[in-house]
Amino acid sequence: MKRKVIAGSDHGGYALKAALVARLREDGWDVEDVGVETERSVDYPTYAFEVAKRIVADPNALGLLICGTGLGMSVAANKVPGIRATVCSEPYSSTMARRHNDANVLCMGGRVVGPELGWSTLSAFLETEFEGGRHQRRLDLIAAAECGSLP
Repeated sequence: MKRKVIAGSDHGGYALKAALVARLREDGWDVEDVGVETERSVDYPTYAFEVAKRIVADPNALGLLICGTGLGMSVAANKVPGIRATVCSEPYSSTMARRHNDANVLCMGGRVVGPELGWSTLSAFLETEFEGGRHQRRLDLIAAAECGSLP
């Protein structure tokens, strides 16, 4: 089942985001692109928060955030309760992020991966389902910590 993808980037991730969004649309994915539309310098948290808020509002959607390294986007997005954003630069990590961590936002670096590696990493993320089981127990601990209840 193809889920909705909500994508955003800063100037450092614009080119990779544009390439991946175009490819997603060619493959029939429903994509909501919240920006940016140029390589003009912007503040990445603005776009990380926008994608994160939309993912929380639509739990069936998955997010894609791209900056220069993916790190800043991940840090910012993870400040939003309910977001599990992970930086991945290859398909194995993105598969495991979905399978074991139920990651709902994939962050990548436009200065780290090219379009083909970015596509294979994103495809693995989108095609993998959460396993649940023992992994759900661990996510419940993380969710409790978000609410201030550290174990």
